[in-house]
Amino acid sequence: MGTTFVSFTIQADPPKRLDKALSRDVPEQASLSRSRLAKLIEAGAVTVNGVVVTDARAKLDEDDAIQVQVDTAEESHIGPEDIPLDVVFEDDDLIVINKPSGMVVHPAPGTPGGTLVNALIHHCGDSLSGVGGSKRPGIVHRIDKETTGLLVSAKSDRAHHGLAAQFEAHTVIRHYHAVCYGVPDAYDPRLRGIRGTSFESANILKIQTHLARHKHDRQKQQVVWHNGRHAVTRARIMEDFGVAALIECWLETGRTHQIRVHMAHCGHSLIGDPVYGGKRKLNVKVAGEAGAVAARNFPRQALHAATLGFEHPVSGDHLSFEAPMPQDMADLVAALQARPQAKT
Repeated sequence: MGTTFVSFTIQADPPKRLDKALSRDVPEQASLSRSRLAKLIEAGAVTVNGVVVTDARAKLDEDDAIQVQVDTAEESHIGPEDIPLDVVFEDDDLIVINKPSGMVVHPAPGTPGGTLVNALIHHCGDSLSGVGGSKRPGIVHRIDKETTGLLVSAKSDRAHHGLAAQFEAHTVIRHYHAVCYGVPDAYDPRLRGIRGTSFESANILKIQTHLARHKHDRQKQQVVWHNGRHAVTRARIMEDFGVAALIECWLETGRTHQIRVHMAHCGHSLIGDPVYGGKRKLNVKVAGEAGAVAARNFPRQALHAATLGFEHPVSGDHLSFEAPMPQDMADLVAALQARPQAKT
C-alpha cells in the first residue's frame, strides 16, 4: 500500500473543531470527506505544526500547518461478481444504474453475495479510486430489493462526499411510480380524517409523520408521532382505475420503506406489497377479471424509482435521468386499464 501526504495551511476564522476545519480547508483535489478525515485523525495520520493530533475536537488557529498522511485505497473485502447491469450513466466519479427487481443493494448477513455492490466492483474495476480508503462504490441511497429503478453510486471519495451532502440536504429529486389499492383522491372525506394526511393544490396528497422500527417486527417500519424520524411523502394520481390507481410519489425525506409505510398508513397500500399490503383483493366487477387476477398475482410491491435528478458533485452540472416502467408493472397497468367501463 502506497502513501501520499496532503499539506495545507488553515485559513482565517477556522471552525472550532479540527475535523470541521480540515474539511473546510483541505484541497479539493485531495477528495477527502469529513468522515474520512475524522478516521484519519483518529488513526494518528494528521499533524498540526508537526505534532500528531488525534482529537477531532481540537482547536486550530489561522496559519496552522497541516499534514495528512493518506494511504492509497486498498481492495474491498467485498468480492467482484460478474452480474449484468443496466448502466444509465457513468463517468470517472459516479455511475447511475437502473436496478432490477430482486437485487439487494449492499451485502448483509442474509445476502453476502449477488448484490449491486458486488456487481459494481466487477463492472467498475480499476476505475474505482476509493471511497473511505477502500476500492468500493459509495452507496449514498438505497432502494428495496424488490423495488426497481434508478440509483446513483459514487466511484470516488469526492463524489461520495458531494452526493451524500445533497441527499442530507434533501435536494435530490426522486420520483417513484406505484400502483396502489384504491384511489387517493382529495374528495375522499376519509383521507382528510387520517392524522398526518392533507391535500395541497392540484390534488396532491401530503403525508407527514415520523417513522421508526416496528415494536414487534424489526424488519418493518411504523408510523409514530413521538421520537422516530421525520418523514414527508407526496403523491398524485396519474391514472384512476376505479379500485386502484397508478400514482406518482416523491420524497421530501428518504426513510426506509417510506412510500410503502405512508401509503399503507392512509389506506392505499401498494399492490403486491408482502409487508404492508395485507391481504387485500380488488373487486372483480370494477377491476375486471384480468385486473383482479393481475393484482392478486403480482409478486412484489408495485414500486419503481422512475426519475432521479441531482447536481454532479464534481462538475456542478445538473443531471436528470428517467427509467421506463418495468415490464411486470406495465403489464399490471395494462390489465387494470382493460377494466369494464362504468355505464352512463
